[in-house]
Amino acid sequence: MVRRAAGSAGVKGARRPEVRLPPLEPWTEAELEPDGDYDGLEFRDCDLTGQDGAGARFMDCALTGCAVDETALGRARVLDSVLTGLRGVGTRLAEATLRDVELVDARLGGTQLHGAVLERVVIRGGKIDYLNLREARLKDVVFESCVLVEPDFAGARLERVEFTDCALKGADFGGATLTDVDLRGAAPLEITRGLDRLSGAVISTGQLLDLAPVLAASMGIRVM
Repeated sequence: MVRRAAGSAGVKGARRPEVRLPPLEPWTEAELEPDGDYDGLEFRDCDLTGQDGAGARFMDCALTGCAVDETALGRARVLDSVLTGLRGVGTRLAEATLRDVELVDARLGGTQLHGAVLERVVIRGGKIDYLNLREARLKDVVFESCVLVEPDFAGARLERVEFTDCALKGADFGGATLTDVDLRGAAPLEITRGLDRLSGAVISTGQLLDLAPVLAASMGIRVM
C-alpha cells in the first residue's frame, strides 16, 4: 500500500510506503550469501559486518538493530521491508534497489548508494553522515526528522522528494535534476554545490534569505 502526501505550492507530494509485514521467521544462518533470497525473515541484532550479500533479494523482511559496517550489498533488492536501528560505516549499496522501504533511526556513515534506485522510501529519524547518492534515482522519497551531513546528490535525479523536519548540512546537488522537490522542511538548509540545479525545487522565503550569500557568490555578485 502507498499513501500520497498532500502537495502544496504547486509541488506534488511524495507517495509514502505503508509496509505491512507478515509474520516473520528469525534468520538463523551464520552469514549472508551473494545473490541470496530472503523472504519473510527477521534479522534482529545481527552482526553483518564485512559480510557479502551482493545481489541478494530481501522481501517482506525486518532488519532491527543490525551492524552493517562494510557490508557488501551492491545491486541488492530490498522490497516491502522495514530497517530499524541499523548502524555502521561504509555500507556498500551501490546500484541497489529500495522499493516500499522504511529506514528508521539509522546511525550510518559513508553509506554508498551511488547509482541506486529508491522508490517509495521513507528515511525517518537518526543521522547519516556522507551519504553517497551520486547518479542515483529517487522517486517518492521522504527524509523525515533526520540529520544528513554532507549528502552527495551529484548527478542524481530526484522526483517528488520531501525533506520534513530534517537537517540538511553541506549538501551537494551538482549536476542533479530536481522535479517536485520540497526543501521547505529542511532546517538548516546548507547547500555547498549545485545551487544552479534547484529549478524544480521549492524553498521558503527564510531559506532564500539564508542562501542569499551563497547564491550571490555563485553568480559573482559582491554584496557590500
